[in-house]
Amino acid sequence: MNINQADLNELEFPELLAEIAPFAYSPKTADNIMELRPMEIDEAEISLKKTSEFLTSFESSNAIPFDEYEDIEEELKLMLIENYRLENKSFIKIKTITEQIGKLQKFFPQLSEAFPTLLEEVKDLEFRKEIIDKVDKVFNRFGDVKSDASAVLKTLRTEIQHARKAVDENFNRSLATYSEFLEDIRESIIEDQRVLAVKSGFKKRVNGRVLGISKTGSITFMQPESVVKHYFKLKENQEEEKKEIDKILRKLTAELSEFQPQLSDYQTYIFDLDLIRAKAKFAEKVNGILPKINRHQTLRLKDAFHPLLWIRNKNENKEIFPQTLTLTEHNRIICISGPNAGGKSITLKTVGLLQLMIQSGILVPVHPKSEMFFFEKIMTDIGDNQSIENHLSTYSSRLKKMSGMIREADNKTLLLIDEFGTGSDPELGGALAESFMEYFYDKKSFGIITTHYTNIKLVVENLPAATNAAMLFDERTLEPLYKLEIGQAGSSFTFEVAEKNRIPRFIIKNARKKVEHDIVNLDKTIVKLQQEKFEVEKLKSDLSEKRDSVEDKRDNLQKLNEQLQQKLFNFQKLYEEEHRKLQFGNKIETFIDSYVKGKSRKDVVKDFVKILEQEKFRKLGTDKDESKRLQVVKRKITQQLKKEDVIEKIAETNEKLEEKRKAERAVWMKVGQRVRISGSTSVGTIEKISKNKVIVNYGTFKTTIDSGELERI
Repeated sequence: MNINQADLNELEFPELLAEIAPFAYSPKTADNIMELRPMEIDEAEISLKKTSEFLTSFESSNAIPFDEYEDIEEELKLMLIENYRLENKSFIKIKTITEQIGKLQKFFPQLSEAFPTLLEEVKDLEFRKEIIDKVDKVFNRFGDVKSDASAVLKTLRTEIQHARKAVDENFNRSLATYSEFLEDIRESIIEDQRVLAVKSGFKKRVNGRVLGISKTGSITFMQPESVVKHYFKLKENQEEEKKEIDKILRKLTAELSEFQPQLSDYQTYIFDLDLIRAKAKFAEKVNGILPKINRHQTLRLKDAFHPLLWIRNKNENKEIFPQTLTLTEHNRIICISGPNAGGKSITLKTVGLLQLMIQSGILVPVHPKSEMFFFEKIMTDIGDNQSIENHLSTYSSRLKKMSGMIREADNKTLLLIDEFGTGSDPELGGALAESFMEYFYDKKSFGIITTHYTNIKLVVENLPAATNAAMLFDERTLEPLYKLEIGQAGSSFTFEVAEKNRIPRFIIKNARKKVEHDIVNLDKTIVKLQQEKFEVEKLKSDLSEKRDSVEDKRDNLQKLNEQLQQKLFNFQKLYEEEHRKLQFGNKIETFIDSYVKGKSRKDVVKDFVKILEQEKFRKLGTDKDESKRLQVVKRKITQQLKKEDVIEKIAETNEKLEEKRKAERAVWMKVGQRVRISGSTSVGTIEKISKNKVIVNYGTFKTTIDSGELERI
């Protein structure tokens, strides 16, 4: 990958990285982000997939359990020093990172389909729970060493507690004993110990040692004699406690140093995941996605945004215009022309920056149907390259860059050249630019160039694998439309812009005379074509919107019709069910009446059971015994005949039955005939017959049904 720092700077790549870096948890990761550079396609593709997967977690309920952390780089070095002791905070950091790995190793396998690439890396880590256990054995959840970290420490802390209690009890007694000799404040703290605030005139009346005197000398601060021995015992135990803690932590450091290789892997992984997360957060900010990555040479950008411009314009509530273009082996060079401030340079920078992003593993703000491939070299010549340090003019500096491009350019190079050919005599500079163009074309290099030179536009027009393009301009208002139109050269609108800026007409007229007639006519033709194309595109867009609107309305009507048909069908089923329940209720009412009138209970129950059996058979469709009998008969017939014969006979029988039914229907199917749907109890009247469709009136509603589904009453 050959992309030098000057080209990165011209495409504002460092500025882009500076936008991503603040999303990192760790300063180390932020530094790593600032050092990102284009990489080989395989490495970049893995990074892109990981970033894309992390991005999806922001938009779903499956949030990746990755929290803010402190790195352990320093600890990894120090723990290898013999008999070294890490600080308390360091152990907690080590535990936190280890716990983080444990959480991720549990999380990703549960959602392997959503995070396949992220899973691949974390599953290879060797998770050592012993690290957590060892730290937990020594430290409590507040980061303090536990009393039971060792038997000695437990004993010492018990003695410290007793000594502290003795100090407090004896001091409190002294407060009462010497109360008449004390100042109003009664006590104070000196060197982390309680002292009596004795009136200096009575200090000899108090047994104890003097630890200090107030600024005015009126108060003498004394430690009561009854406290002294307990205080020294307390201090002695506290010193022993420190030594024991030091011993415990040195031992723990040595134990954890055995896991240094695993911890180093954890840290490397966490740094990488932090970087991936930062890139995903930036992608979320600028609507970045992972386009299709091609191994063949096809770059297809659709609705591509310049991310830095997008951020700036969003902050200022300004509109930003996306661009769409394609580079392939059959269309390697695009020459963009048009007036200044029309968006030519931004289009150039957009393509260049997006290419750097994708090759550095950063998601890009483009349409999901976009496609990109990787270049081995990206070379730029954008903006004013005047070199004060080397005493080079703009043109000399550009020629120096062009010389480098000529040496390096090949079929895996992307050239981005702004204002191609400018900086010298238009005719001579234009001729030199033509030669450059032909050379790059013969080298099969890819490129996007911008120019005002007509001769360059004409050269491009004659090259099969090169295309002219224009930044559209509204000829009436002379305002830029910021839209790239592929396939035609653009006018610079030189005279038109001059008129708009109130340059006297006689000067413009005189200037027109000085320009060759053919060039003026060509520019006029370009302007006219550009305006006509703009109007055609607008008309095309309007027609497309109307077509989409009509299609939407048609789809909505179709859905509405389907919904109405479904509702009608459901209503009919409901009607039949309610009708059946009503009939069943009437029968029950009849049983009750007959029982009241004297019919025997046995007969009523018998009739009721009979009705229940009928309902049962109706729901099951047929009697089980009958079903078994039919299955036996069918099995015997199937065994006697070949499968083909059975199918043929069934088909023939069905045809005959259908013909018979048609003949019968032809006789009785007339308007006014009472009918019902096969298997239904609801009765309606035929209202209209149209071919095989019949409209049946049920009184409260009508329905259209196939004639073959009806039977007469």
